[in-house]
Amino acid sequence: MSVPKPGQKPATAARPSSSHRSDDPASGRRAPGVDGSRPFGAHVRMSWWKPLVVLVVPPVVMVLLQILLYQVVGVIEGSDDPMSATFTPLKLLAVNLSVGISGVVAILLLARLAKVPWRGLISSPRAFDGRRLAQYLLGAALLVGAGIGVVALVAPESPGWVAFGVSGTTILMLVITVLSTPLQSVGEELMFRSAVLPAAASWVRAVRPALAVGLVVSSLAFAVVHGSSDPWLFGYYTFIGAATGLMAIISRGIEAPAAFHIANNVLFSSVNTLMADGEAYTIDRSTDTGDGALLILAAVNIAMVVLVWVRERRTRITT
Repeated sequence: MSVPKPGQKPATAARPSSSHRSDDPASGRRAPGVDGSRPFGAHVRMSWWKPLVVLVVPPVVMVLLQILLYQVVGVIEGSDDPMSATFTPLKLLAVNLSVGISGVVAILLLARLAKVPWRGLISSPRAFDGRRLAQYLLGAALLVGAGIGVVALVAPESPGWVAFGVSGTTILMLVITVLSTPLQSVGEELMFRSAVLPAAASWVRAVRPALAVGLVVSSLAFAVVHGSSDPWLFGYYTFIGAATGLMAIISRGIEAPAAFHIANNVLFSSVNTLMADGEAYTIDRSTDTGDGALLILAAVNIAMVVLVWVRERRTRITT
């Protein structure tokens, strides 16, 4: 038996102290966990079948919750068609709550399946940064506001606006939009950028291909969940998914995509409400409802990705 020399640690002390699980060379299998050495979006490792659960279960929960809440709203409002595309204040609240809850389900599900702390799915390897969120929220609001202004000047008929009008319905819709739409926006980010992106990326070991797979799968899943049969709209939702996924990867967390999503949804919902002539507005995602004006909004997404890249690059240089 050999005795360690002075200053030499025993062999057992050479084991890594990290809480992340490592590979098992003897078995050739990858152990589950968060790998802090890999970029956000490709940092989760799990068995091949578990990402399929993450892809399927949260959207199903979202649809079932929305149907259930729509029925409750129908009873409260005395509606003959609670599943209609027209948004009343209570239906807007039902949608926002169903998406927000499903986002929480998605992240808790992935945390359980991958045996990782849920905080590691919000940002990694750094901690969540509220200051980042606030800064990106301000920048996103300016960019989205500019995009809405350009649409109003170039293609005012594209969003289906009727006329400016304020009524009791308008005020109630605005209140619910401001209070609950951020929950819906964060819910979608939790579902697709915190859960689906890293889950799908875990199918591939090499970092860049893994990120590519995660981006493609999460973007297409995001578009499918929005249920549009229009090529323009489906393409635009896919593009949003890719852009927000890039924001998450570049910034190593979901503060930037969440901020952009909140600003986009709150501002557009507010403008749609104010331009509905005092009535509840309708969201129509059927065929032939999208057009080239969506390219303006796509440019806003690109501008936000550039903003995130510049801000994160500057932060890393100064630190």
